[in-house]
Amino acid sequence: MDVIHQEFLVPVRYPVYFTTGVFAASNPLLRDIVTGGISTGIRATIAEDTLPVKAVVVVDRGVDEAHPALRDSVAAYCEKNGDALTLATPVLVVPGGEQIKDDRRHIERIIDAINVSSLCRHSYVIAVGGGAVLDAAGFAAATAHRGVRLIRVPTTVLSQDDSAVGVKNGINAFGKKNYLGTFTPPFAVINDAAFLSTLSDRDWRGGTTEAVKAALIRDPQFFEFLEQHASALVDRDLQVMTKVIRHSAMLHLRHIATGGDPFEQGSSRPLDFGHWAAHKLEQVTNHRLGHGEAVGIGIALDTTYSHLAGFLPETSWRRIVQLLAALGVPLYDAALENRLDTPAHSDCILRGLDEFREHLGGRLTIMLLKEIGQPFDVHEVRADLVRQSIATIKTLEAERVRSAAKKAS
Repeated sequence: MDVIHQEFLVPVRYPVYFTTGVFAASNPLLRDIVTGGISTGIRATIAEDTLPVKAVVVVDRGVDEAHPALRDSVAAYCEKNGDALTLATPVLVVPGGEQIKDDRRHIERIIDAINVSSLCRHSYVIAVGGGAVLDAAGFAAATAHRGVRLIRVPTTVLSQDDSAVGVKNGINAFGKKNYLGTFTPPFAVINDAAFLSTLSDRDWRGGTTEAVKAALIRDPQFFEFLEQHASALVDRDLQVMTKVIRHSAMLHLRHIATGGDPFEQGSSRPLDFGHWAAHKLEQVTNHRLGHGEAVGIGIALDTTYSHLAGFLPETSWRRIVQLLAALGVPLYDAALENRLDTPAHSDCILRGLDEFREHLGGRLTIMLLKEIGQPFDVHEVRADLVRQSIATIKTLEAERVRSAAKKAS
């Protein structure tokens, strides 16, 4: 036998910026990113003979409707900075939410815009929107020319504190979430707090569940902060929310850098705590539940399971479900009980375990909790305890709804 072993390392660096009014004429951040005028930590200053760089800008339809001046602001920004950045085609408006990830025609529109505009690997796709649009635009950018530079401008709490700062892109296929995708880090991420002002209360609250997840698996002090500021978050205190987003993003980035498996080659997925049920809930409800809401329910389910299985103390379990309730996110949905007596049915929540394992491969690996900030992996989940956990959070949700109604009256 003859063999040549190849090995090389590629450093990955990308910045996550926090600003307000990224497309305001007075804000130089985007210009400086594409010209190398500030350190991105990725490349040296760009040679002047490569400027201006081309960009295709993709905007979430919901963001476009909430910010009707946005397209004009993008065009004006590029015109003002025409020596650095050229808008290669009119701003491309695409559907938000899972619609863009379910229908490949929208991906083809983005790829077609990249092609028609003759973008190269030194050009940019600038994606502005919620997590689904960033996932889809990122997939298009990663596959065109095997990689056009991507700048993410997340516009929701959920995307700013979690998904946009990671390294994954993807679209849905075969009825499965993110079946097609890539691990391709962005060139840069720009969190613009101004976009948060137009979020619905539902989207505002739903985004906090990923912060709860990060606290549970990485930072018990952050969990305490969330407990102390839950009412301020519900009351839409932007100053508190920006602190939550920044710290959650930092925890996410730290895990990717230090967790030992940034591209998920193993079988453990700590950043997907609570997600095996969440992904299935999104699917079986046809996305009636948003991702953040589904994650909140998934966290409630897995922490309740952790408690009933004898791992998580009752006091800690109650703190977790009480925090979720205080943040105003649901703890339960009726879809959890679909076909529970027939685990092999495609609509049964227990099928989510098989799909979760299949997505990553290897042994089934589910993260549970011994304590807040002390996660651990298990390789088997008992169906009877899942059913008991569902019954428990159903009761908790009924109590939460009654309590909310009493306060409202």
